[in-house]
Amino acid sequence: MAIQVGVSIDRSSPVPLYHQLAEQLSSAIASGTLQPGDPFENEIALAERLNLSRPTVRRAIQELVNQGLLLRRRGLGTTVANRKVHRRAELTSLYDDLKRDGGRPATTVLRHEIVRDERVATALDLPADAELLAIVRLRLSDDRPLAIMHNWLPPVYNDIAREDLEGAGLYAVMRDRGVRPVVAHQTIGARTPTAAERRHLGLKPSEPVLTMTRVAFDAVGNAVEYGDHCYRAQDYSIEVMVDER
Repeated sequence: MAIQVGVSIDRSSPVPLYHQLAEQLSSAIASGTLQPGDPFENEIALAERLNLSRPTVRRAIQELVNQGLLLRRRGLGTTVANRKVHRRAELTSLYDDLKRDGGRPATTVLRHEIVRDERVATALDLPADAELLAIVRLRLSDDRPLAIMHNWLPPVYNDIAREDLEGAGLYAVMRDRGVRPVVAHQTIGARTPTAAERRHLGLKPSEPVLTMTRVAFDAVGNAVEYGDHCYRAQDYSIEVMVDER
């Protein structure tokens, strides 16, 4: 049976009624009031309960469908979709994004060592034999595995401890050192996961991962991080705004 979410509509507000409804329903999903797989109140019942027109309710529901929060299936009705992390194409850390959205991020450090890697050193504009801090982290959200993040940092950050990375996001650790990444070159893709990635992320062989590689720079143009991350595609999406040239 569908859960009836408490909704307060302010008809004197300049905010469109459909958007007020969509925002409150989205918050109910984000807070866990509505869980993945829960049946969603049907359009007619919701319109009658809130004294709204069906087109208004239909538009609000479609907005949540477009965001990947609701799933419509012919003959089965509307249900709450698997929870996704929607990440805008901004220079933020996943840890910060999860906390901002009310989640409970956690980190397991899988690797933490000093390495030499000519390919990464070149990307960071460093000598080929530079000693880099290589870290691999498993990021969880609400105790569910979400991403595996490989990062390489210039030698100035080689003293960052494993414990620092288990308690906060990488960018927060860097900000504490007075370093703020402000711009990045980023590439987004998808592929089949490796055996290790399937094991850590709880994926079936047929399930893909979303990938993102990034070189981030500080305000004066110094490269401060090289990242190569993969995410559970069914639980993660990236929103990009594009403009006409």
